[in-house]
Amino acid sequence: MEAAKVGKRGAIVVPARLRKRYGIEEGTLVAAEPREDGILIRPAILVPVERYTPERQAEFLLSTATTKTDYRRARRAVKKLGLNPDTIPHRRPR
Repeated sequence: MEAAKVGKRGAIVVPARLRKRYGIEEGTLVAAEPREDGILIRPAILVPVERYTPERQAEFLLSTATTKTDYRRARRAVKKLGLNPDTIPHRRPR
């Protein structure tokens, strides 16, 4: 266990040996998690989030339809998105 001093604005300097061991360097994001006995600080993992365009949503709706009924519903949903289903690249159900 190593001690660290809290500075202005709550800044904590993590000892060099621990930063090296856990791959924490300047600019690394860390997560601070409250625990019953203190605060757990660890490297954070960033997961990119894809934002789907209406066209991508339409492609997904049309391509995942498995029956003719599903496909008709998907076409209606695509039209509600303000898109023409015939202009969206997709595969039709058999």
